[in-house]
Amino acid sequence: MRGPLQCVLWDVKDTLLKVRMSVGQQYCMEARRAGLDLKTSEVDVAFRQAYQHCSRRYPNYGITQGMDGQSWWMKVVRDTFSRCKVQDPTLLNTMALNLYNDFCNPENWEVFPDCQKALESCSSLGLTLGVVSNFDRRLEGILQACGLLTHFSFLVTSEEAGVAKPDPAIFEQALQRCGVAASNTAHIGDHYLMDYLSSRSLGIHGYLLDRQNKYTNSDIPSEHRIGSLDELPLRLQHFMD
Repeated sequence: MRGPLQCVLWDVKDTLLKVRMSVGQQYCMEARRAGLDLKTSEVDVAFRQAYQHCSRRYPNYGITQGMDGQSWWMKVVRDTFSRCKVQDPTLLNTMALNLYNDFCNPENWEVFPDCQKALESCSSLGLTLGVVSNFDRRLEGILQACGLLTHFSFLVTSEEAGVAKPDPAIFEQALQRCGVAASNTAHIGDHYLMDYLSSRSLGIHGYLLDRQNKYTNSDIPSEHRIGSLDELPLRLQHFMD
């Protein structure tokens, strides 16, 4: 690496925080408030189908097709419940809007226990911290509600950037925001393609967070893989001199 490390970019979902309950459980709770009795397993399957369909047809929240994060997610919710034989348009819209707003609520998110200390340790090293996430505009409010926002100097979401990981262009926008060269930047995330390979394709010092030890027998160098965020500050400190 040329020059000392100056900036660390962070993935969010399944790196810093995760959804507290399954989608099926959360959607079924909303359905019960509307007087519907649906099976969690059925809703989980319907959600996966609806999500995959919308992701293929309207990638990155359908931005290039005139949609935004809210309209995209509301479509996913409506399609999910429609696949569960809920047909009332007014009811579908109400549940979709409620769930879109509910996911800004910190009760629906769980911060990983190794998160706060790792962020604090990286900041204490004098590093600038930023976010690069395939997420919609709600991310700032979610991080604020979960007590994480103050750690970051900037956020780059795929909705606002107009491009999503694994496209390296979203990392290029983040590098512009922090004003640091790729060779002086690290990135940490849990996805092999979207986080690790994508960041390293630009010369960023990418690390793969592997909490479940899925990649112990892969071709990823052991020094590029960490099992906990607790390991990250020490890894980064080697590049601070």
